[in-house]
Amino acid sequence: MNETCELRMAQDMYDQLHAHLYPGDHDEHGAVIHAGLINTPRGPILTARTLVLAEEGRDWVPGTRGYRRLPATFVAKQARRCRDEQLVYLAVHNHGGRDRVAFSDVDLETHERGFPALLDLVNGLPVGSLVFAENAVAGDIWLPGKRRLTLDRLVVVGPHRTELRAAPLPQQTFFDARFDRQARMFGATGQSILARSKVAIVGLGGVGSILAELLGRLGVGSFVLVDPDRVQPSNLPRLAHATNFDAMTWLVNEGRPVWMRKLGTRFSTRKIDLARRVIRRANSKARIELYATAMEERAVVEALKTCDYIFLAADGHRARRLFNAVVHQFLIPGVQMGTRIQPDPATGALVNVHTSARLVVPSSGCLLCNEAVSPQRLREESMSEEMRKTQRYVDGDDASAPSVITLNALSASQAANDFLFYITGLTKMDAFQGNVQARPLDRRVKFVIPRQDSNCPDCGHEQHSRFARGDAVPLPLID
Repeated sequence: MNETCELRMAQDMYDQLHAHLYPGDHDEHGAVIHAGLINTPRGPILTARTLVLAEEGRDWVPGTRGYRRLPATFVAKQARRCRDEQLVYLAVHNHGGRDRVAFSDVDLETHERGFPALLDLVNGLPVGSLVFAENAVAGDIWLPGKRRLTLDRLVVVGPHRTELRAAPLPQQTFFDARFDRQARMFGATGQSILARSKVAIVGLGGVGSILAELLGRLGVGSFVLVDPDRVQPSNLPRLAHATNFDAMTWLVNEGRPVWMRKLGTRFSTRKIDLARRVIRRANSKARIELYATAMEERAVVEALKTCDYIFLAADGHRARRLFNAVVHQFLIPGVQMGTRIQPDPATGALVNVHTSARLVVPSSGCLLCNEAVSPQRLREESMSEEMRKTQRYVDGDDASAPSVITLNALSASQAANDFLFYITGLTKMDAFQGNVQARPLDRRVKFVIPRQDSNCPDCGHEQHSRFARGDAVPLPLID
């Protein structure tokens, strides 16, 4: 069986490439992509970082064996740049046709002649070629040691997800009858897409626990669940399906001896186990990975690399910082969720209540651009308890924020719907891509347009940016 790999690409780059390859002249055109490389147990994943369009007559010329070619000087220049930036060189051209495409015999002979020398030039990095039809793509990727991969799929990350392959997948006609009512909206194909999807939920508290049930009932096939905490009595009103037994309330209640309360805490249910139970009751076939730790662990990041979508339902700014980096470095879309309940310190009257579902996707303003990651909070969260006391952080800084299940449900349902329409391809291409805030005090919904800084170290496209760099640059708080 041939080894395969995946390529991820932001929507704006795909649109630019498609317009270049198909300007309406029914001819062949060329380009080069510089891509990041992500190594995973499932195989390599490539992330398109830079697109170089071949100029007609200079970078794209008549071939000696084939119809058209990239000149050797142009190829060498782009390959050296990839070598210097630790990126993968991918030559691109197009054929006619729409839904199916394959390399010609001349294409493959060109790879056999040229790629061994290119592998020497790039010092051990992969090199490869892509051939496009209007709605299809095939890939031939070469690695050192005579390993050769075919491209399984190109995932275009935009307002909705688009998958391109060398040929269409077989049409889906069967699905589990319990999903009948929802499949009437997006069909058997949509239900199959959900079953093949892999999502991560970071934080299984008030928002994350509701989200886990929603996604389980939709029929999502694979989950990565991340949370270090256990169920406490104060969690019971807002954790989906949590019970007194999960919180060990009879052992941890006030008035019990310290040793008994410690014992109760030790044997209370982990939030990830509660979420797994909820998901399995909705979908017994779901595949679930559990991480009873904070997000900032290497094992968690390795699990995130193969996800199709990431839900951030954790409160910490360290998690926000890492989530933002993962989204843009690995081209995995996500959403950051939360609620804010702000009383007046003097009177106790509510002055602000809002829920938030903020899309964080490649090629749009990120959490850093929109000042949603506080440097001060990052410093505080990175301190030990002893250091915090030394710096005179008052107890009130660590007090739990108000949380109400109905507000949490607003964030969770908005995020789940955003994912559902994205993954099944239903979201319109001109759909709003920012932060949706529900404001129950005045029964309004606010749409916050994200800002974007071209010099951003995460989502910007300058050379110093981590955008689509794969494993080539360290992650914050991890490496």
